Amino acid sequence: MSTTRTAPRLAAIATATTAAALLTACGSMRQQAPAFSQASLPASIQVPAGHKVAWETVGSGDITYECRDKAGAAGQTEWVFVGPEAVLKNRAGKQVGRYYGPPATWEASDGSKLTATQLAVAPSGPGNLPYQLVKANPAMGSGDLVGVSYIQRVALQGGVAPVDKPCTEATKGQKTTVRYQADYIFWKPM
Repeated sequence: MSTTRTAPRLAAIATATTAAALLTACGSMRQQAPAFSQASLPASIQVPAGHKVAWETVGSGDITYECRDKAGAAGQTEWVFVGPEAVLKNRAGKQVGRYYGPPATWEASDGSKLTATQLAVAPSGPGNLPYQLVKANPAMGSGDLVGVSYIQRVALQGGVAPVDKPCTEATKGQKTTVRYQADYIFWKPM
């Protein structure tokens, strides 16, 4: 075989091999999501040092309210929070659990679930539920929620009691649902 015909073939093979290697390298690179930062959150709902993010979810669903007598105010009524019903999805949009209540319960698709005790809330903006920090009770079952110590509710959209539906003596006992979305950030000790 002549070297004048072999050289172009070797060059073509080398080019193809290099291109394949580059494509393989690019295809295997995973874009890392930026780590969740508490820096812009009110201090009252920040998780104490010594914890790391274990799970980030986006919850979307409904909050139910009921028209009831206002506590400590005879003759007055108000919309009272009854409970949530939401789907939890990971950052890629895959359903990974649900959030419901009462009592407020986070349940992962793997069957682990937990309840929590509210520690703090802070305003998040007009028309939105407040930011929230809760201390997790020990998880039931085994799975993603085992070892979770805190949950933050952030990035809120909607969910407040209706302002366009009157809650009066005549409408007492009526229920209504309001759409909402929130990020639930689950923390575990380091």
